[in-house]
Amino acid sequence: MKVILISDTHGLHHQLEIPEGDILLHAGDISVRGTEDEVKDFLDWFSKQSHPHKIFIAGNHDFYFEKSSLEEIQKIIPKNVHYLNEELLEINGLKIWGSPITPIPKSLWAFNKTRGKEIQKHWNLIPKDLDILVVHGPAQGILDEILDGDHVGCQNLLESVFLKQPKMFVFGHIHESRGVKEIHEIKFVNACSVDRYKTKVFPPFIFEFN
Repeated sequence: MKVILISDTHGLHHQLEIPEGDILLHAGDISVRGTEDEVKDFLDWFSKQSHPHKIFIAGNHDFYFEKSSLEEIQKIIPKNVHYLNEELLEINGLKIWGSPITPIPKSLWAFNKTRGKEIQKHWNLIPKDLDILVVHGPAQGILDEILDGDHVGCQNLLESVFLKQPKMFVFGHIHESRGVKEIHEIKFVNACSVDRYKTKVFPPFIFEFN
C-alpha cells in the first residue's frame, strides 16, 4: 500500500501537489485559527482527493475539534474521510492510531497537556503492534528542534514510542525540523508541509507498506 504523508498545512492545502496512493494521512494543523469555516474548507478539499482512504488528526491550531461535541464533528466529516482522536483504524491489515495531543508550550493552544503524569495518560492509550502511529507533536530529541536550537518534543512520548514500537511514527508541529530518521527500527517522519512562516509548501512524503 502506498501511503502519502502531509501535516501542518495551515489552510494552504490547495497549493499542494498530492501524488496518487492508497492512503492520504494528515498529522494535524489543518487550519490557522481553528474556525469552522477553515475546517470545512479543508474537509471539502480532503474528501475530493482520489485516495481510497483519507485520514487526519487535529493539531494545536485546530480548536474546532476541541470545543465541538462529537456529534457536531461527525456531522461535518465527509463519509469518505476518517478523523482519529485517540482511536485505532485498520485498513487491509494496516493498523493506524492517531492523537492530537501536544505538551503545553509558552501559551495554551488546542489539545495541550502538561508534561509528565497528565500527558502520559494519553500515551498509555497507544496500542502495541501498530504499523503507523500518528501524533501531532514530536518526541523529545528527534526532529523536534526549533530555530533557537531547543528541542521541544515530549520525553514521555519518546519513552512510549520506544516501548510500543510502531513501525512508523508520523508527526508535524515543528516546521523547521521536517524530515525522516530511523531509530531502533522505527521510522520517524516529521511530515510538515509548510515552512514556519507559511510562505513555502513542500511535497508530501511517500512510503510503501507491504
